Amino acid sequence: MVNSIRAQVAMSHVIEEKRYRARTTTSLVASILVGLTLLIAGSGKAFGFGEMPGQTMKFIGAVLPDALLTPEVAYFIGDIFFPYIIPWTELSLGMLLLLRVWPRLMAVLCLPLVAAFMANNSWLIAQGKTKFSACECFGIWEELFGTLTPLQALGVDIGLFLLALIITFVQPGGFLASPSWLTRLGQKLRPQYD
Repeated sequence: MVNSIRAQVAMSHVIEEKRYRARTTTSLVASILVGLTLLIAGSGKAFGFGEMPGQTMKFIGAVLPDALLTPEVAYFIGDIFFPYIIPWTELSLGMLLLLRVWPRLMAVLCLPLVAAFMANNSWLIAQGKTKFSACECFGIWEELFGTLTPLQALGVDIGLFLLALIITFVQPGGFLASPSWLTRLGQKLRPQYD
């Protein structure tokens, strides 16, 4: 009887370990895919040094009411937010996801960003193929590797959104759990400050 209980406990530990590894691996793969995509997109836009696709401003003009689109708001959106803040946000989120620093938090922060990309690409598709032939999602990298159509970019965005959801719900540990390498680094540095 005791041996049977021990065997069941051992088996449940093995099953839990396999589940943990499967969740960790799934979250790791999703983090790598989202992180690389954001890193590539952000770096392509950042290396463009302030360039911004014209269709993005047309999208903003179409969705924001005229009362909110004052010259100051248009300046901020067109000259600061899209050319500088968005690329650096993509770069930061991509790097942190690749380094596995608070992957759940980073994935949750990716969701509104990717949802905005999805809205932009949906609007581009609604405008027709002849008006906007490329999404210009990857900045200067599109000059080297080719462009995506808005429909292809929407597919990528949907995939990124789903992967961010996977990271959010599958990643083992707490919401702000530190990665093991960061925890070990903190433990090594702690004696210096105690």
